[in-house]
Amino acid sequence: MNNENEQLEALSEIRSMMERSSRFISLSGLSGVAAGVFALAGAALVYNHLHLGITSAWDYNEVINMTNAEFSNFFFFLMVTATGVLLASLAAGIFFTVRKAKVARLKVWDATAKRLVINMFIPLVAGGLFCLSLLMHHIIGVVPPAVLIFYGLACVNASKYTLHDVRYLGLIEIVLGLIGLVFMEYSLLLWAIGFGVLHIIYGIVMYYKYERLD
Repeated sequence: MNNENEQLEALSEIRSMMERSSRFISLSGLSGVAAGVFALAGAALVYNHLHLGITSAWDYNEVINMTNAEFSNFFFFLMVTATGVLLASLAAGIFFTVRKAKVARLKVWDATAKRLVINMFIPLVAGGLFCLSLLMHHIIGVVPPAVLIFYGLACVNASKYTLHDVRYLGLIEIVLGLIGLVFMEYSLLLWAIGFGVLHIIYGIVMYYKYERLD
């Protein structure tokens, strides 16, 4: 009986080692929570800038009818806000991931991590350039759902090298983006839900599922 238990423990350890070598498992749920909070803060700034209520529809004709100077100011505001949210989220993600890796005595940057970053950044870079081109042509209504869709594709693409749960996050983001393409007047609200609320829920679930018992 003891031999069977020892064999099962050995098999479990081998499986765990193979999982660690093929998947990046140091992603922290707390980084998702932080990213969600920063996204909601950014969305609140945009809503305040546009003088919108949380459930208000956004009339994109206001943007289309802006003068070049007004649109330049609006474009600059969006870029500053988006960059701030991105940098804050990346900083939090790196901090919590490094902390989790140290606790688990795992390497933060290895071949698996490189594959994860490459596979995630290909859709993100393509989506970023696509959205910039939309903004340059004043096609503002498509930008929030496009960001959700490309981010979702990035998560699905990267899920092969990290926790499977990331795939489900990506699929939901894609669905929200597609809904935003149909109901563009509410695409800002859907963006806030996708990047804010959904990230917070995802992060809490991941923390209790993988980290709280560590």
